[in-house]
Amino acid sequence: MKNIYKFIIVLSIALVALVLEFILKEPHYAKILITATGILMSIVLLKGMIDVLRSGNFGVDILAISAIAATLAVGNYWAALIILIMITGGDSLEDYAQKKARKDLKSLLDNTPRIAHKKTGNDLHDVPVEDIKIGDIIIVKPKEIIPVDGILLSGEVLLDESSLTGESKPVNKTKGNGLWSGSVNGSGAITIQVSKLAKDSQYQQLVQLVHNSEKEPAHFVRMADRYALPFTIVAFLIAGIAYLITKDPNRIAEVLVVASPCPLILAAPIALIAGMSRSSRNGVVIKSGTVIEKLDRMKAIAFDKTGTLTKGDLTVDDIIPENSYSQDELIDFVASVEQQSSHVLAVSVMKYIGDKPIPLATDLKEIEGNGIEGKVNGKLVKVGKLNFVTTEPISIKTEKTSLFVSVNDKYAGEITFTDEVRPEARQTIAQLIKMGIQKIMMISGDKQSISENIAKEIGITEVHGGCLPEDKLKILKSMPGEFRPVVMVGDGVNDAPSLTVADVGIAMGAKGSSSASDSADVVILRDNLQKVSDTILISKETMKIARQSVFIGIAVCTVLMLIAAFGVLPALIGAGLQEVVDVISITSALRALKDR
Repeated sequence: MKNIYKFIIVLSIALVALVLEFILKEPHYAKILITATGILMSIVLLKGMIDVLRSGNFGVDILAISAIAATLAVGNYWAALIILIMITGGDSLEDYAQKKARKDLKSLLDNTPRIAHKKTGNDLHDVPVEDIKIGDIIIVKPKEIIPVDGILLSGEVLLDESSLTGESKPVNKTKGNGLWSGSVNGSGAITIQVSKLAKDSQYQQLVQLVHNSEKEPAHFVRMADRYALPFTIVAFLIAGIAYLITKDPNRIAEVLVVASPCPLILAAPIALIAGMSRSSRNGVVIKSGTVIEKLDRMKAIAFDKTGTLTKGDLTVDDIIPENSYSQDELIDFVASVEQQSSHVLAVSVMKYIGDKPIPLATDLKEIEGNGIEGKVNGKLVKVGKLNFVTTEPISIKTEKTSLFVSVNDKYAGEITFTDEVRPEARQTIAQLIKMGIQKIMMISGDKQSISENIAKEIGITEVHGGCLPEDKLKILKSMPGEFRPVVMVGDGVNDAPSLTVADVGIAMGAKGSSSASDSADVVILRDNLQKVSDTILISKETMKIARQSVFIGIAVCTVLMLIAAFGVLPALIGAGLQEVVDVISITSALRALKDR
């Protein structure tokens, strides 16, 4: 039963009891009604408490059950009814607060495109987005959201990509440019050729991440159970001492009535949901509350290099053919096997080739972390790392990022690339150091010398170069306990295993691969490395607010219990004050929504 329905039922019973007591002058029936309601609600709470105890935790419901039982035992059934109203009202208030905290997180779901205008000949049909296939031609009308990723076939257009990148400035696109789903069209209709199915398109993947983040349980809500036992002991101790001194059983009821478990039940989960919503508003999807807790306690962080610390927009720098091949032949071989790959080096090669017609390789096979091979005009072409393409003793002529090539297992040459460090990289590393992160590393598949040059430029001192995916896993798995939790930041397919193995995986999802985003606990939706340090800072602030909110609520309850122990706080008023404690805890927790 939903909490709001429980609240309405209890409130209705309270109204009936009021009529019986004060209008019909039947207090006996009012007492029976309230007592029966109290027993039924206590059974519901008891069932929940038993489930918690079976999970190995000490639940907070025992305080609520004790307060109801104590007030009924001393005949103060109106106080018992107010406790029931406060408990069910508090649960409803929690639902409202969670809904408010999730508002930014769910805004993406509300704008999900569901219909596409498919063009068939001269006809235009509205079809479900899920029915659109690769190669279909669709029309996107002015101010509509692009439903799937595609290629622009019509003329120049201005698009609003703010929901994906966070940049409010419209982006200019011309014929032949790739378009992201989730972008908002400008003032004129455009024609698009579909390049990805709806489920694989940028916006739908983002929406799925939000769905996943809602399904993931926030483990840290069990913080309530960690404080439940000592808080319960304190409440019973104060109630017991008050009774021993006064010999008045009403003191037990009066103390337990204000021993509200609401700060423990509400504060932590609401703060965590608010922190997740704040992150989403800032272009970062955190998939669960557990991740926020880990980011708050993290001790070490590792970065991939290409596409993470660098822009990843590499350009072809030099073409160095060997064994009688020309530069044109060498680059054509590479383009043939790489033209279907999404790897940053493959993209750079295709940009260099431009519109030049290239034969499509057959029998393509990608070896993760090493390279790709395929047949071009009957010849076996391998492109990738040197030890993958050939076993010949080759003297490398440069220390730059390179693709090596062999044809029919005979070395054919090398293509070098240049990359640029992200302008925000140095500041991001400086912020992490300022936060007290003990260990900052670069773990890269690129050469050690190249990796060290990049690391020196941005302020990283520990560098692991020339790493295969399995090497990255070994480094992360072997991290000693004093450096955990450890965070891994990456963007490519080869980073996906590392993001899974790390205590927290952060994917640069704006341009990175979908597999990296799927494997990660945190996905950065804007192409800005500084979002890494921003996310860690938000997590630390969220956890600080969660702890503060719990302790504020406990402190207020403790003060009220001490006042009640002296007999100056009747149970009826104390029961009403529970709602005040609820409001204080929730208001404090919702501070995690605000940017600072």
